Amino acid sequence: MEKIKHIITNSVESDTGKDILTVFIIILVGLGSFGLGRLSTSTNNSGISVEYIKEPSLPTSSNAISALNTVQNTKTEPNTPKPKKAQFGVYFASNRGSKYYSIGCSGGKTLKEENKIYFQTKEEAEKAGYEISSSCK
Repeated sequence: MEKIKHIITNSVESDTGKDILTVFIIILVGLGSFGLGRLSTSTNNSGISVEYIKEPSLPTSSNAISALNTVQNTKTEPNTPKPKKAQFGVYFASNRGSKYYSIGCSGGKTLKEENKIYFQTKEEAEKAGYEISSSCK
């Protein structure tokens, strides 16, 4: 250990030793940077993926009539059951919320499909006790 300490001390004190030490440090920093760069491009990092859910299609006339018949307009009192989910509709709401959305509105995209209730008209949704979302006006 004393021999190594003596060699390092002598080489740092001389100009040639300082140059060699500087080159050695530059090589180590370069190799470390190269290694970190290789790690950052590894294929194990899949990143974030975005998946789009297909929106429900608009109803045909026969399906629209059956959907109108299945929607219950009973959200006037807090203890009454909320309307059942219809097959199709131009407007939808959450069975847990108080706002309704149009099919193309981005505000309702976070609602789970099993919680959605569909309406054919704005009047139907408002009669059931829902109000239009501010993001869909």
